Amino acid sequence: MVLSNRNAKRVNAGMSPNPKEMQDAYEIRAALEEVGGRGAAQVLRGNTAALQHELDAMRAAFGRLDLDSFVEHDVAFHRNILEASQNEVLLRVWDSLAVDRLMRTLIGRISGDFPELVESHRTIVDVLEKGRGREAGLLLRNHVETALEFLKKSESDSELQIVLRNDLEEAKEIHKAFFPQEKLPIPGLACETFYRAARGIGGDYYDFLPLQGGRWGIAIGDVCGKGIGAALLMASLQASLRAQAMHAHSDLSNLIADVDRLILAASPKHLYASLFYSEYDTATRGLRYVNAGHNAPIVLRWKNGRCEVFHLESSGTALGLLESSQFTSRTFQLESGDVFAGYTDGITESENRCGESWGQERLETLLRACRDCTPAQIVERIVDEIVAFGKDCSQKDDMTLVVAAVKDEGGI
Repeated sequence: MVLSNRNAKRVNAGMSPNPKEMQDAYEIRAALEEVGGRGAAQVLRGNTAALQHELDAMRAAFGRLDLDSFVEHDVAFHRNILEASQNEVLLRVWDSLAVDRLMRTLIGRISGDFPELVESHRTIVDVLEKGRGREAGLLLRNHVETALEFLKKSESDSELQIVLRNDLEEAKEIHKAFFPQEKLPIPGLACETFYRAARGIGGDYYDFLPLQGGRWGIAIGDVCGKGIGAALLMASLQASLRAQAMHAHSDLSNLIADVDRLILAASPKHLYASLFYSEYDTATRGLRYVNAGHNAPIVLRWKNGRCEVFHLESSGTALGLLESSQFTSRTFQLESGDVFAGYTDGITESENRCGESWGQERLETLLRACRDCTPAQIVERIVDEIVAFGKDCSQKDDMTLVVAAVKDEGGI
């Protein structure tokens, strides 16, 4: 809830009290209102029509979200009580506190607790109507002290939010370090990537690994979920895959099985990750791969005026999902001019305002139209299409693209 303040400039503009000043002032106000309530009870007994009028006006202002009007009637409510106490000292102290200014600052900080504070005036009117001074004084003190506690809580929450915001910014920087920091020159391939998390940091993953024997590891993965939890499992996946891939291995299915066991042991049962991992041989252009439950990357090949589309389908379950999972490695022979496009489901499942997904068909149609485009141009076209499709809609999932084009460089 946000209350409007039409005339903020006329109330000590630029001079809002700091939290310490606010707390000191409200502690003084709590004491003087208790004394005033006790002294006013006999005068206001059976004579609270003016207070009821101010309370009704406060409720109406609250309903309109009108800050100026609310403060005006709230100040009048409490000042009427002090005037009824006929204690000039209390009135002078009240005036010195500039209560209207305090109220404007307070309301801006405790808007979530505001309805409770408004209705606490009702019981004050009731006991003053009956002339019960001691009870009225305690209720007035409690009213002001409640506002003070709301203020302290809001300041504490603000400090916590600052800490969390700083921690999140640090986490974002650490998260960036998990991705390749520069474009690695893979012989025979031109590559371009895109990554955008839904919540600042997320669980999508891609990587390029220089291996022995002129091979390059190319990975793209997606941890279920979003945010910090997904990012932590993504970091575990990256570390496990890199550790296993750097060791000598003859079969990718065994390598991914080892990674699966590490992920299964290190992650909660409700978290798992899909992964497409391949090794590209720069000498033969052969692409060995295992697809562990991931969206099938697409290979496009333009020949004789037509475009062939190949899907590198899943050959096993997602990692960390089941014990003793089995994985199958396959080989795809790339040719000069081929385009490889790997992606996560945040690309195809991007939605428009009607809840419609962008979808696999739109992705393939766009890719077919990208003959003679560079990987950077392809990535730009995909992202532009998704942004236009989901105009005015928030991003719901992490999005990642890895696009590589096989260059004609004399057999490498």
